[in-house]
Amino acid sequence: MTTLSENDLLTDDHITPIDFESIDGFPESHSWPQFDESLNKIQTHDLKDSLIPVIDLASPNAKTLISQACETWGVFQVVNHGVPFELVKKVESESRRLFALTTQEKCKVLRSVDGATGYGSPKLSPFFDKRMWHEGFTIMGSCVDDAKVLWPHEYQRFW
Repeated sequence: MTTLSENDLLTDDHITPIDFESIDGFPESHSWPQFDESLNKIQTHDLKDSLIPVIDLASPNAKTLISQACETWGVFQVVNHGVPFELVKKVESESRRLFALTTQEKCKVLRSVDGATGYGSPKLSPFFDKRMWHEGFTIMGSCVDDAKVLWPHEYQRFW
């Protein structure tokens, strides 16, 4: 893993995800070394200890549980968050629609080198020697401006 100083800038190469539709073969840029799986096994006989933690935000110790989940797993699922089920389903549907676009279409809203929002690879990717098999879309606030670019005749649904 490499390190960056505050003077290092992200380049377009670190922002633009691989175009999965156009690759022919396995790119060396994304070929990570083999990982010894035995180092990653959870040593437990209790099934509940080997599942991704589910955090109930109504729990009085939710803060502690979140901290433990982040330190142990780096990920967790949240329940009792107050977001209506219908909204969750709509977000999932729009996410599938976004990532079903071609890479060329998604790159119309590519995150800028100094930007925080838009389509692209994770901001932590320059810290690694190899590129990640990942694409993402970061939203802060409204996504209407990006929706206007991607779906010029259908963006009103994002208001």
